[in-house]
Amino acid sequence: MKELERLRKNIDAIDDEILGLLNRRSEIVIEVGNIKRTQNTRFYKPDRERQILERLTGQNKGPFPNDALKAIYREILSASVSLEEPLKVTCLGPLATFTHLAALRHFGSSASFMPVDSIKKVFENVETGKAEYGVVPIENSNEGVVSYTLDMFMDSDLQVVAEIILEVSHNLLSKQTTIGKIKKIYSHPQALAQCRGWLEANMPGVPAREATSTSKAAELASREKDTAAIASEIAARIYDLNILERNIQDSRTNITRFLVISKEFPRRTGSDKTSVMFSIKHKPGSLYEVLLPFKRAKINLTKIESRPSKRKAWEYIFFVDMEGHIEDKKVKKAIDSLKENCLYLKILGSYPQGRIQ
Repeated sequence: MKELERLRKNIDAIDDEILGLLNRRSEIVIEVGNIKRTQNTRFYKPDRERQILERLTGQNKGPFPNDALKAIYREILSASVSLEEPLKVTCLGPLATFTHLAALRHFGSSASFMPVDSIKKVFENVETGKAEYGVVPIENSNEGVVSYTLDMFMDSDLQVVAEIILEVSHNLLSKQTTIGKIKKIYSHPQALAQCRGWLEANMPGVPAREATSTSKAAELASREKDTAAIASEIAARIYDLNILERNIQDSRTNITRFLVISKEFPRRTGSDKTSVMFSIKHKPGSLYEVLLPFKRAKINLTKIESRPSKRKAWEYIFFVDMEGHIEDKKVKKAIDSLKENCLYLKILGSYPQGRIQ
């Protein structure tokens, strides 16, 4: 017993030391904020945050796990930015959706979140200055690309400043404590489809009802007796629901990619991605011609997507993601060559490559 008390006292002493260091760090952060204010520079720097996280995880020798280290430092960085100037982040809502969860994972809980009911409003909030950053879904590994997000970039001057890659985990939430008492299940149609196999195997005969979002489903489950919702873990916290089962999605590789949009242009980090959109002449071999410079420069294209331009019949806009930053010589050279063969070219942004969260 004495040994246990001694160890607990050691932990308390370490916690006191950590608290003191956090406050010392905060004092320096405030000084940095004052300098940024006089220089009129952005308070949030995704490239700087990436450098901090990679440096710390690279130095970590354990036994403390890197995933937990990154989660803790995400909150430290979020709180630090809020000491300089609270970030206003708009996202496709309502709160507790997976877009909100992605924004929370990226910006931390100290940011001020503004949920809206459409992707268009996310863009408008950033364009008009109501928010400094916006978070929008761009593609899902099972459902494909979010076409409306691509369409919005055609008429917007906003830049992609970061990407968030979120492993989507569907959970069964309820006020009840056992599955046997559930008489109805709510969720978004997409979530219901992604969990169909599990529901048929584990809850046969229990009717499923569609909701406008997974968050709305959680809200309904919090108010209606003997009901459950398929939603995120954060929805369980917000609506005070029990998690009856975790990870009930049929596919274990359910990953959604989100983009962070803003008016800024991040600096290169050495592990970046560049997104562009362009239209080409309507003739045989034209797409091959515009992509050839990337092959010659050995630039990896991670995504190619086409959309009707909506401006002219049979004209298509191509969206391309590539590894590298626009400031990299070979990327700049390839894009300069691209300009010569395109009817239209727009650089959507160069930003740090995301990691699965």
